[in-house]
Amino acid sequence: MYEDIRSNKIKSGFIIFAFTLIITLIIYYICMAFDLGIMSIVIALIFSCIASFTSYYNSDKIVLSMSRARPATHEENQKLVNILDALVVSAGLSVTPKLYIVEDNQPNAFATGRDPEHSVICVTTGLLEKLDYYELEGVIGHELAHIANYDIRLSAVVSVMVGFVVMLSDMFTRTFMYSSRGRSRDNDNNGNAIFMLIGLIFLILAPIFGKLMQLAVSRRREFLADATSAKYTRNPDGLISALEKISGDPNELKTANKSTAHMYIASPFRDKKIQKSSIWSTHPSLDERVNALRNLK
Repeated sequence: MYEDIRSNKIKSGFIIFAFTLIITLIIYYICMAFDLGIMSIVIALIFSCIASFTSYYNSDKIVLSMSRARPATHEENQKLVNILDALVVSAGLSVTPKLYIVEDNQPNAFATGRDPEHSVICVTTGLLEKLDYYELEGVIGHELAHIANYDIRLSAVVSVMVGFVVMLSDMFTRTFMYSSRGRSRDNDNNGNAIFMLIGLIFLILAPIFGKLMQLAVSRRREFLADATSAKYTRNPDGLISALEKISGDPNELKTANKSTAHMYIASPFRDKKIQKSSIWSTHPSLDERVNALRNLK
């Protein structure tokens, strides 16, 4: 476990560095499109540093906002609160994660935050309605494992920063089109060609960069979290049953998107091609996870 925690921290640092570099380049070329000259470098560096700092320290709030999550209440979610309190003791965590709810019929859940002291577990109303006590216990144990292993830091950083890179890529493309229209025909055509090429490169690389960053959150962490959940609950059957119900539910998760999909306990998308396990999948297949849990018995 300690090796996984160390690995996650190193990966998080690398992703933040790569994010800062990419943002600096994108902002630099956007500024160049407006002919800001040497100030482009200064603006790009300041903007990328602010973006990295904000994304890191507010990643959980951004993810919760994207998911349209609301805080859980002790009165309405008594069973969920009791399960979490008991599992926190089993996990040996010193701080109890905050609980949030997403109004959606699909049963699913995720954990987020930058460390166990600033962690959040979010579940859908569909999960609360369709899972029994032991199934819900298995899911919460899985999310607690992500918190204890620092998977949440890597997941949150990836989600926020990937979304930001894609947004800036789109902004650059629009900026280029706008600036190109505003230029007279006497302008240097070579300059236009260079900006067009840069815009095209970023347009192509942004989604690829996003997918690579998501895959950096290795699928191995899902197997580890499943096994750790079974250790916390001492009941792998509960999680097996929960995974089968979650994967078999036909409802789409309306608030899910490609930048946050890897955070959920199971893929929130219901397209059959996405659900199949492959080198590009963010989650192992249901059969692989169930077989691994059964081998723990």
